[in-house]
Amino acid sequence: MTALTVLAAETPSLVQSVDWLAIAPVVITAAVGLLVLVADLFLPEHRKPVLGWISVAGLAAATATLLPLRAGDRTTFCLTGDPAACSYVADHFTLVIQFLVLAGALLTALLSVTAVRDLRMPAGEYWFLLLSSAAGAALLPASRDLATLIVALEVASLPAFALVGMRRGDRLSSEAALKFFLSSVTATAVSLMGVSFVYAATGSLHLTQVADRLEDVPGQLDILAMAGVALTLVGFAFKTAAVPFHFWVPDTYVGAPLPIAGYLSVIGKAVGFTGLILVTVIAFPAYSDIWGPALAVLAALTMTVGNAGALRQSADRPNSAVRLLAWSSVGQAGYLLVPIAAAAYSGRDQIGSTVAYALMYAAVNLGAFAVAALVARTKPLHRISDYRGLYAERPLAALSLAFFLLCLAGLPPGIIGLFAKVTVFRSAVDAGLGWLAVVMAVNVVIALYYYLRWTALLFRGPEGAEAAEGARTRTKAPWPVTAAIVVTAITAIVLSGAPQLVLRVASGSLFAQ
Repeated sequence: MTALTVLAAETPSLVQSVDWLAIAPVVITAAVGLLVLVADLFLPEHRKPVLGWISVAGLAAATATLLPLRAGDRTTFCLTGDPAACSYVADHFTLVIQFLVLAGALLTALLSVTAVRDLRMPAGEYWFLLLSSAAGAALLPASRDLATLIVALEVASLPAFALVGMRRGDRLSSEAALKFFLSSVTATAVSLMGVSFVYAATGSLHLTQVADRLEDVPGQLDILAMAGVALTLVGFAFKTAAVPFHFWVPDTYVGAPLPIAGYLSVIGKAVGFTGLILVTVIAFPAYSDIWGPALAVLAALTMTVGNAGALRQSADRPNSAVRLLAWSSVGQAGYLLVPIAAAAYSGRDQIGSTVAYALMYAAVNLGAFAVAALVARTKPLHRISDYRGLYAERPLAALSLAFFLLCLAGLPPGIIGLFAKVTVFRSAVDAGLGWLAVVMAVNVVIALYYYLRWTALLFRGPEGAEAAEGARTRTKAPWPVTAAIVVTAITAIVLSGAPQLVLRVASGSLFAQ
């Protein structure tokens, strides 16, 4: 008995303690999703709208649980033999991205309350899929091992396939879901191949251990490690819609319900960029001479192709408004890639610029989709020309959309957009990437054309027939859609009045030391 006692004392415990507060945002979101799925079985059809409000309340509660975590640097699911190697880390980077994801999902839920009813989509399935995707997206920034990272990525992505194709009988919706599915499956397969190569070369999946072991890879495994790094980055480039892996974006946004298109443009991008940040600056700093130049080239290509695609949109073409927002999101992805590339040359603190830009982009882009959802209630063709004279019909919606577009363009009074672009531009200059800063400046000027063209259209007088049709078809805006527009507009205005908040995020250290 004594020998057994001594042996037990010397053997490290395999039982891990769980920090339930740290994982609360993810657990609450997932639990409410399961609750909605079960409740759907028992609620009669006329009571199904309550599922939407349960989902909204659940996302609000999950977002609120971030407040006690503001101090950051909480860890759980750590290796007993190496407490520094943890699978879940709630540092400042995690909390900021989780806030972006959960708040964005909350706004998407508000927009969806009306859309689910109007498009006659199955409520239980819709809300379960949305909450499941949000739970995966919230888990991803806290993931600090490659297995958890891939699982979180797929939990965020798989429900999105079904959400895109939720409009049954719609050919565009089915085609969009298929394209999105094929591109995402390809990205996952490539990522898994890369992860397997990295594991074979290092013998670990934890990001911190991978980083240490890549510093001293045996010569015979160096090619394998390099291939693993490259394939992992290619997989995440698909998720971020970086050129040339962007082909699925326009058709997917057009075919998806508008709230889901907005969700993909913000939360979907946040998922891809978060994974890209984690694998580059935490797991693969030893190979920064490989991924740094590659991401710089991808950034230049992505912003250029995205803006060129947006310029080509004809105002009278059906779905041109959604396509312009889709191509614009590709261009914005190029700006988001710049600080990640810069981190290869001047340290991972440059990542703060990407996070700051993502916060600005999330607020104004979701706001633009919210206004698009409002306009689509009476003009379902989603043409840019449908917004002509919007100020005369709905002044507040027109002013909000104009402000969102000016923020995306980086023009006053959208000061937050200007400051966010300046921080990204500065990160490129500080890293010695002058050529990339020049490419970005040229693209910002190009983007001014299509943003200002749409903004000017809002204040032009409607033609006689259009004015008469607008007077006949104008309906009262549903209050959830109005609430989403108001919240995003107020957020953008407050941030424009206090741009130092962006600078604080951009200049601060986000990762646990």
